[in-house]
Amino acid sequence: MKKTVLGLAVTAVVALTGCQNTASTTTPVAAEQVQPSFSEFSNNFIEALWKNSPEWSQYAGYGKYDHILTVPDAANRQKQIAFAKAQLALLQQFDVNSLSTSDKIDYYLVENLLEKTLWSINEFKSWQWNPSNYNVAGGFAKIINGRFESDDEKVAKVLKKLENVPAYYQAAKNNIDTPTLEFTQLAIGQNKGALSVLNDKLGEKAAKSNLSDADKALFSKRLDLAVAAINEYINYLSQLEKQLVADGNARSFRIGEALYEQKFAFDIQSGYSAKEMNAKAIADKDRVFAEMIKITDKLWPKYFANKAKPQSDRDAVAGLINHLAKKHVKRDDFVDEIKAQIPDLEKFIVEKDLITLDAEKPLVVRETPEYMRGFAGASISAPGPYDKKENTYYNVTPLDNMTDEQAESYLREYNHWILQILNIHEAIPGHYTQLVYSNESPSLIKSILGNGAMIEGWAVYTERMMLEEGYGDFEPEMWLMYYKWNLRVICNTILDYGIQVNNMTKEEGLDLLMNQAFQERTEAEGKWRRATLSQVQLTSYYSGYREIYDHREAQKKKLGNDFDLKQFHETFLSYGSAPVKYVKQLMQ
Repeated sequence: MKKTVLGLAVTAVVALTGCQNTASTTTPVAAEQVQPSFSEFSNNFIEALWKNSPEWSQYAGYGKYDHILTVPDAANRQKQIAFAKAQLALLQQFDVNSLSTSDKIDYYLVENLLEKTLWSINEFKSWQWNPSNYNVAGGFAKIINGRFESDDEKVAKVLKKLENVPAYYQAAKNNIDTPTLEFTQLAIGQNKGALSVLNDKLGEKAAKSNLSDADKALFSKRLDLAVAAINEYINYLSQLEKQLVADGNARSFRIGEALYEQKFAFDIQSGYSAKEMNAKAIADKDRVFAEMIKITDKLWPKYFANKAKPQSDRDAVAGLINHLAKKHVKRDDFVDEIKAQIPDLEKFIVEKDLITLDAEKPLVVRETPEYMRGFAGASISAPGPYDKKENTYYNVTPLDNMTDEQAESYLREYNHWILQILNIHEAIPGHYTQLVYSNESPSLIKSILGNGAMIEGWAVYTERMMLEEGYGDFEPEMWLMYYKWNLRVICNTILDYGIQVNNMTKEEGLDLLMNQAFQERTEAEGKWRRATLSQVQLTSYYSGYREIYDHREAQKKKLGNDFDLKQFHETFLSYGSAPVKYVKQLMQ
């Protein structure tokens, strides 16, 4: 499932100010004396990052620039390019080989970010063809839902942030050029959801605040203009959608091999190419299926005592999975059941002493806000390192908009066993736990520039780790469903690469997911949609998991009886959300 957190939830490209210390104008010696250390550079860099990427700073919990809404126009893109180049020049003044291991990793993370900024604007250009990049709801919701400010403080920030909404959406319309149909449709739905944030209740809250009468009138005017701008954008996209369908000239959602390899290198930072990782996934797919056959042979007599097992191994595995999948929660109990399972996971972690949990960092299960729906059924919205005492939200999309047939298919996919695995992944000790630790990293760079493959890989790693430690009492049914779930992770990589690089058709994609990975149709259809709305992200689960699990096994072999699982977990997580290949260096 998709996870939303910090920079991963923010698609704005970074714009940086110069952070060079001002040299004395008297003598060259004075200029030498103010040459910053790498630590000073890092601190200056972060402040520059926030000043010129206010939306990102808001998700990190920095707070200072929450009231700013950047207009994503051509001038802003040029500003981003100029500052990214300036920061690269400053960074490259350091001899990377002379830095400590920890600083060296920060160097590479900053370098990757800046080079990706330039590539994203100049080559990838999703600002042209992805209309869903433009949605103001998240920033306003972040202010409104904050726990540590008064309503008057929130209203004052919102008043300032509202000012640029019309210009923001005008720039969005100016930017869009031959978009994909899929991203156009997503943008329509999500911006309709934005109206649930900028609504009459917000206006009523301002009217009851301590704003002056003049500011209350200004708030009402700006809110009306913002709502009108959103509606105009929705209408613009709706007309564009009709035109794209009628003319058939929408851009393909497939980005091709060259761009895919480049994006994979920037996003995953694994040391493998996308092509190599796809080959590893194909090999693992066969290995996992072999394990599923063994469990099916063992369980078949238990559930089908009077029925011969099919000669086809695939039919036998599918038959057993279909039978077990009937055990699931009721449609109306889906969100409540997820809430109920969280304490059980916490109890198991404590009893097995697998990792230290922080009771002061709240996890709140909630229905997914409307402006976030349409991409994934479950996700995590986590606070950043500056507001780490804020709630972490486990977003769960209710099944309200599904037909009875779709809901039943969805519930069979997230059946009694897999729903538990989902909660391990999204909550404890998966995303929620990892992101709490990430916020405590002494290196802000490693926390802020979070690597998606490390974050997703950790969540996938914990699924297997929990079962290895006895969660589910080693029940064969749980292991069968785990392998089904793991097969899905593996096939995410195969599907994403197949679609974006090898022109996989929808029919081929559904065959992979349904017939080879035993997924329900509703899940497979949803995954196909998701794969048309992202690139590379679906590979992050398998890529990160494979590297983390292999690293743990190597450590166990190296340390023998001295290996301590809890120590491994806490040490691994102590380095923020850095790429796994760098965490391995630090641990060694």
